[in-house]
Amino acid sequence: MKKEELKAFLDEKVIEYNNTNFIDSDPVQIPISFNQKEDQEIAGFLAATIAWGNRKMIIKNAQRIVELMGNAPFDFVMNHNEDDLERFESFVHRTFNNVDITFFIKSLKNIYTNHQGLENVLKPKDGIDNYQHAIHEFKKTFFEIPHETRTLKHVSDPLKNSASKRINMFLRWMVRNDKSGVDLGIWKSHSSANLHCPLDVHSGNVARKLGILKRKQNDWKALIELDTTLRKFDPNDPVKYDFALFGLGVFEKF
Repeated sequence: MKKEELKAFLDEKVIEYNNTNFIDSDPVQIPISFNQKEDQEIAGFLAATIAWGNRKMIIKNAQRIVELMGNAPFDFVMNHNEDDLERFESFVHRTFNNVDITFFIKSLKNIYTNHQGLENVLKPKDGIDNYQHAIHEFKKTFFEIPHETRTLKHVSDPLKNSASKRINMFLRWMVRNDKSGVDLGIWKSHSSANLHCPLDVHSGNVARKLGILKRKQNDWKALIELDTTLRKFDPNDPVKYDFALFGLGVFEKF
């Protein structure tokens, strides 16, 4: 397809998938179920953190996390004590276990207490128009309190060439205001123009078949290659094409 035809094709797929029908099968339903900004942030961050593997299991375990927090994530993060954390003793999602989730809760409390919350700590600084350094700095802040070495792997680092799929998906949820009821768009101090497509096996394979991604690995270098094209298609909202690429891969087996 020519560039114009490809853009038109992907724009059609965005319309097809960027609507509330998408929510039923996607972990974005976890933050959407809350009304308070901080609840949406924390529920969304934890849901995105475990967003790998079977999607039904991701949603089930993300729902279990917020239920264990009394369906009040922000209040639980800010006011829990050590005894409260015992309820997570049997929690496990693949390699993410009770050690990891209890640290995440403690770290989130530190971020909201000492760093003005997730919106501030993940915001690109000094006029930078992408999230590579912001995510790297976020990881340093996230692990500035005592932690087990095993938990480090659950927050990715783009400066180590990770595509950071789960954090980029979380950022899409928080930043992008799609006016269709899917992405929440609650982080007004961020810009949708700076977002990155959450690159995974589905979106990566579709992008390669469409000829807009040549690099074989799904890493940060591949993400930048894909971003370059998507930003030409829509410089203000490039990450909307995540819906098209993901939908083509997961629902249409493109």
